[in-house]
Order: sequence, then structure tokens, then C-alpha cells
Amino acid sequence: MINFVLGFFDVFFSTRTKKIYDQYQKALDTDLWSSHYEIMQENLRKLKEINNRLSREIRQRVGEDLNGLSLDDLRSLQNKVSSSLDIVRARKYHVIKTQTETYKKKVKNLEERHGNLLLDLRARLEDPQYGLVDNEGDYESTIALTNGASNLYAFRLHSSHLDLHHAGGFETEDLRLA
Repeated sequence: MINFVLGFFDVFFSTRTKKIYDQYQKALDTDLWSSHYEIMQENLRKLKEINNRLSREIRQRVGEDLNGLSLDDLRSLQNKVSSSLDIVRARKYHVIKTQTETYKKKVKNLEERHGNLLLDLRARLEDPQYGLVDNEGDYESTIALTNGASNLYAFRLHSSHLDLHHAGGFETEDLRLA
């Protein structure tokens, strides 16, 4: 019931307000909205003109609608296309340069981590706390703590690098996690 009453008042007052504006316009013999309407029509006309001009420029830049252009207009269009191409090319090179620098930093970081891991592995191999266990000629070896460690890591020595009797034995690069 309350909604009905509120709705009634909204309609009553908006209708009443409109009637007041209408009576005012009749009394003065003027149109209150015509000036606003004319301004809106002029604004619409300008926006349509801008839209048509931009649409024509886009068509010309993609090679359409060139028949009505003079030689000077064609030269101007060629200069605009060339400068646009230079801008696009500069942006493209900037993106490529940025990506290249990022990837170089990532590669450098990975190389540094790889080097640290190799140093750590070499230190463990040289540490008397670790030992190399030969599995009866199979050359599948394990590096484990000699004091009975619970974690054993299996490494396989590839046969292409197999020369344990050569001075130095094997390199850490020859070991693969089994």
C-alpha cells in the first residue's frame, strides 16, 4: 500500500511539474528545451563529422578509398604511414630488447646456481664424511654418509665416461641421478 501511495505521489508530482513547465511555456510563448535540443544537434553533427573523417583516414591507411586523393595527399599519407611504421618498429624493438635482457638475467642466475651446485657436489665428494660405493662391477654407485645415513641418493656413472683407473677418476658431470 505504501509503494502505491509513493508511486502515486511520484506520478502526481512529476505530472504536475510537467504541467507547470507547459503552462509557463504557453504563458511566455517560448520553448524551454529548444536551445538544449539545438546544442545537442550541433554536438551530434560535429561528432558524426569527426567519425566520418577518422573512418576515411583508416580506410586510406589500409589502402582503400584512394581515388579522390591528389598527389600531395598521397605523399602526406605515405609520410603518415612511414612514421606510424617507425613507431610500431620502435615499440617492437623495445619489447624484444626488454625480453632479451630479462632472459639474459635469468640465464646468468641459472648459470650461477648451477655453478654453486657443482661446487657443493665437489665439496661433498672430497669430504671424508662421504664415500663412493661400487655395486659389484655394475657401476651404479651411491654417495652416502659413511656414518650410516638414513638418506641414500643413487647416482649412475654413464659407461661412455667410465674410466675409473684414469688419473682423476670421473667428473661430477658424469654422474646422473638414477
